[in-house]
Amino acid sequence: MRVLLHICCAPDGTVPLESLKLEGNVLTCFFYGINIHPKEEYDKRLEAAKKLAANFGVSLLTLPYGPGQWLNATKSLADEPEGGSRCLLCYRLQMEAAVRYAVALNYDACATSLTISPHKDPDLINAIGLDLANRACLAWIGRVWRKGGGFARSVAKSKELGLYRQRYCGCVYSIRR
Repeated sequence: MRVLLHICCAPDGTVPLESLKLEGNVLTCFFYGINIHPKEEYDKRLEAAKKLAANFGVSLLTLPYGPGQWLNATKSLADEPEGGSRCLLCYRLQMEAAVRYAVALNYDACATSLTISPHKDPDLINAIGLDLANRACLAWIGRVWRKGGGFARSVAKSKELGLYRQRYCGCVYSIRR
């Protein structure tokens, strides 16, 4: 299958890329990034995403950096706790963008790396992804990448590849917590 893999950051993309490639899929990574603050942090994460894609021999699609749209969409949820409604909206915005690209570029399926994080709810993430993919007539690869030691493997693979590993989710709200 032609799969568009949404990656929230390079380290989280390691295990999904490895697994999906081994299955024989043709992959492209999609890095959303407009939720990341400040710009210097975005630049570090983008460079790591480029390094990851090059290492796995896949293409990387990105949106131009412009956090205004994301900030406008999430400002009413600024006081929400980490992991609350704002985060769910952020996941949806990221996966909506990935699904739009997948449809426009005739991919067969979408997936996300978000489910590798032990700090995120994989059932909610996969429910959002499945809903969006179904509406777009795409297949959704709803894996929980952290299972079976996936998160630990992503940490080890990130070190092996020399990928920048961030210390916070990325948004302006998470940096202050």
